[in-house]
Amino acid sequence: VRRGGVRLSAAMFKGQLSSVACGLLCLATVSHGFVVPASYGASLASGGSQLGSSFAAASSPRLAGASLFGRGRAGRASGVVGLRAEADYYAQLGIKKGADADEIKKAFRQKARKLHPDVNKAPDAIKQFQEIQNAYEVLSDPQKKSMYDQFGEAGVKGGGFGGAGGAGFQDFGDFSPFGDIFDTFFGGQGGGGGRRRQQGPMQGDDLRLDLEIDFEKAIFGGDEKVQISHLENCVTCKGDGMKPGTKPRTCGVCGGSGVVTQVVRTPIGMMQQQGACQQCQSTGQIVDEYCGTCAGRGRTQKSKQLMITVPPGVDDGSRLRIRKEGDAGPKGGPPGDVYVFLTVKKSKDFKRDGADIYTEAKVKYVDAILGTEIKVKTVDGDVNLKVKEGTQPETVMRLEGKGAPKLGGQKGQRGDQFVTVKVDIPTKLSKEEKELLVKLQGMGAKSGFGFGR
Repeated sequence: VRRGGVRLSAAMFKGQLSSVACGLLCLATVSHGFVVPASYGASLASGGSQLGSSFAAASSPRLAGASLFGRGRAGRASGVVGLRAEADYYAQLGIKKGADADEIKKAFRQKARKLHPDVNKAPDAIKQFQEIQNAYEVLSDPQKKSMYDQFGEAGVKGGGFGGAGGAGFQDFGDFSPFGDIFDTFFGGQGGGGGRRRQQGPMQGDDLRLDLEIDFEKAIFGGDEKVQISHLENCVTCKGDGMKPGTKPRTCGVCGGSGVVTQVVRTPIGMMQQQGACQQCQSTGQIVDEYCGTCAGRGRTQKSKQLMITVPPGVDDGSRLRIRKEGDAGPKGGPPGDVYVFLTVKKSKDFKRDGADIYTEAKVKYVDAILGTEIKVKTVDGDVNLKVKEGTQPETVMRLEGKGAPKLGGQKGQRGDQFVTVKVDIPTKLSKEEKELLVKLQGMGAKSGFGFGR
């Protein structure tokens, strides 16, 4: 059986449904006007049920939707509701599938200028504007766009095939025939075909912001200005999406329940099924006048500048949380948070590993032999470092407490700085320097020490 590009075969249900349930599942597909290959009907029939056999006969392309139900005025089975065509988000924005983020944004801006209710005087101006806003909301989000490209609207409206746990019977909530028939016979265990949409305020989405800071600011902390763009509750309608002074009315089709009940004729008699109310989109309420500022969405996109405090000791990958600065929630719900991910610029003088800092210091070969005191750069400024007599190349010396603050540690607790000694050996010598070194070499050879060793 095909629906929305997804294939459901009899093998998926063997061993999981009783023969009666198999028959009911078959009838659900037929009652919704699907054309099912006879091979699938035969396969189900072999699962063991007279209902399955009836389905095998009914699923013949010659008989499907004809001898079982008769023909309605539009050539469909009488008493059967047709399927709603899926919206093509790419077509609504006037772009081709595969368009990149810049093309999507550009197309949306052009459409928005043309279709905004303040400019567009068509009777369905608000609906047109909402459609392109919904299309942009999906296509501008890489994750949602990927789901839409694979599964269509079902992939971005709560559909799909569940999480890592795999598909179960609860996953048939998107396939209303299966959900309805299980609702009717098994107390709603088949899915959410007859559920009412959540009405109250909902939590807003969290946002991510990437921020690059200087090496010194990561060490000592400080304030940083950031610019964010998020959804805020519409100031005109306060987030409910309705024109100020108006109220929603109860849907006359479903009586405010958000679901409708229909009776269809089947080979075993009349059958009752439930489905989402298309008149109110399962909300149970009808809004006659939407807010002109937000076009009924209840939220508007705003840019905002924030001042954040970077704590001392942060490093690459550190994450800061700004509470209640994410997107405002639907229906006036609370906003989410903003998570700031930090990247630290490289320093030309220092390298860092956790709370410890590493640097190098050049020492003349004579000073390495005789010992000396040199100035070493630290994050706090220059300090004096004593080089002992006979210091060897690549010797590592430690400066305690000159590293980065330990994030989450006790106040004032810091790492260390490690200095690697690089002995500077000259490549050219003057005549006098060479004579002195040769003399030293000779003296060392006689004593068994020094240059002659």
